[in-house]
Amino acid sequence: MMANSPADILVELETAVATCPVERCARILSGILQLLTSSRDRPQELLANVVDGVLLRLIERVETSALAEVAAALAELEAAPQETMRRLASHVDPEVACPVLLRSHSLSAADLNTIAAASGEHQQCAIARRATVDPLVIETLIKGGARSACLALIGNAEAQFSDSAYGALVERCLTDDELTKALALRPDTPDTVMRKLLSASAPTSGKGSNATSSLEAAPTVKLPSAAAYASARPEIVALSRIGKLNDSTVNRFAIRGETANLITALSVLSGAPIEIVEHVLTDEDCEGLVMACRASRLNWQTTFAILSNRCGTRLSFAERERAQHIFETLLLSTSQWTVRWGEIAASANESSRGHRGARKMGVSR
Repeated sequence: MMANSPADILVELETAVATCPVERCARILSGILQLLTSSRDRPQELLANVVDGVLLRLIERVETSALAEVAAALAELEAAPQETMRRLASHVDPEVACPVLLRSHSLSAADLNTIAAASGEHQQCAIARRATVDPLVIETLIKGGARSACLALIGNAEAQFSDSAYGALVERCLTDDELTKALALRPDTPDTVMRKLLSASAPTSGKGSNATSSLEAAPTVKLPSAAAYASARPEIVALSRIGKLNDSTVNRFAIRGETANLITALSVLSGAPIEIVEHVLTDEDCEGLVMACRASRLNWQTTFAILSNRCGTRLSFAERERAQHIFETLLLSTSQWTVRWGEIAASANESSRGHRGARKMGVSR
């Protein structure tokens, strides 16, 4: 008796599946899925290849909700049926495609690149958030992907951008302030890219003034009035009392340019008077501000956001490295003592007597 060839078996299977009720197909699919996911001690790759053709026929016959469950389960496998995974990853429904695109190891860079170029926003974002993203796929997403996919890529610390990818990102940043801010706040953005972002966002002069010198001249921080502090303080104190004066809140103050809220928050968190926080915020050297943030028990991401948004200028790569080194090596107790009573406090008080003596800071701690 001659055995049937695999092609003949698949033809018979296809005929059987076509006449099989949907509920029966779903049960068969569930059984195969259980076989794949529970056979950890068997040769997974061989098993996946054996059931690949069967799965391809079955997934065409089941409801989308069942298909989403299959996709989520198969996405976790180290060795999964490749043709089935490609079909699921290319599905128009994000509930089916995204788990595979985000987590599956069975998709090649070529598969992902093709899908990135042709899929919708949700699928592109899933690809952008993968643990590893091929440089070619990154360029495809930046050049032709949705804006949200670019933001997801920038937020993915594992994504490595080529020079070409950075160039394409800078082009998109020309007309998108949110992308510009996200790229500028990414810790490993090269100094050369930062300069391009600054050059692109610098205002042009209508009277032939020197654009380079206007770029190099760092804008000063416009300090709030006493009335602004008085208005901000009740809300800041209330947030502190209920435990919501945290990194997320302070980060938002920094990014939105809410200077009165930011200074008051740092004052409340660090225990330093308003004058000292003003002094470190306006100082050209970032060390005092890093100390104030450390004394406030803020994390590095929030500290970096404050440093990057304090006066419209961006830190160079070297300045960022120095600031992070200071932050990571400072003791909390040292930072608190320095901003409350040490050198920073002394220099701030001297500056206050010389320039701001008329202001009575009734809103200080």
